Amino acid sequence: MNKKIVITGGSGRFGQEIKKIPSNYKIFYPSSKILNITNELSIKNYLSKIRPKFLLHIAGMSRPMKEHEENISKSIELNIIGTANIVKVCSSMKIKLVYISTGYVYPGEKGNYKETDPLRPWNNYGWSKLGGEASVQMYKNSLILRANISQSPFVHKKAFKNIKINFLYQNEAARIILKLINKKGVINLGGNSNSVYDFAKRTNPNVKKIYLRHKKYPKNLTMHTGKLKKLVKI
Repeated sequence: MNKKIVITGGSGRFGQEIKKIPSNYKIFYPSSKILNITNELSIKNYLSKIRPKFLLHIAGMSRPMKEHEENISKSIELNIIGTANIVKVCSSMKIKLVYISTGYVYPGEKGNYKETDPLRPWNNYGWSKLGGEASVQMYKNSLILRANISQSPFVHKKAFKNIKINFLYQNEAARIILKLINKKGVINLGGNSNSVYDFAKRTNPNVKKIYLRHKKYPKNLTMHTGKLKKLVKI
């Protein structure tokens, strides 16, 4: 039985958290020099050597968020075109694709968003990830995980008390993802609903409480996780 998984972006922080999780799979963590998602031939050459059953796509451009506003070309190249390249190669080689998207594809107004709710990203990062989702949706042997994930410990000195989200720390998400790898469709991946401040206090007791007093950010980014809870224990 083929139990090989290739993880794009595996040398990053989240990939290294997955590396810590005991697994029966043989997992490969190529660097961007070995597997360049902006180069379709690079992807094809590497996957032809490994011949994995699964590809977990976490490579791309995430934070800082302002970079997606200031460098649109880079955001498109990595998150949209790079993901489309991955889809094309996985489709041609019949490799199961798991794509890590984001809860930021939802509007962030009412919260508790289900996988079937309308999508309307509120910033360029969300649009770039939704652009990646568009190509993944065309390939039926795929799973999209709309994830709210944060580093542990919480890295910022301040956190909003009046913005709600259901973050998971990277090590928590890493344990869950490998349990979902055989699923298909779209699944919201998140934890309990909290203010950003209450979440941050779990790992950073010195974090300062602040309040959003303008409309720059949406106030409720929570996702409905009923589908996830039916599949795995969080």
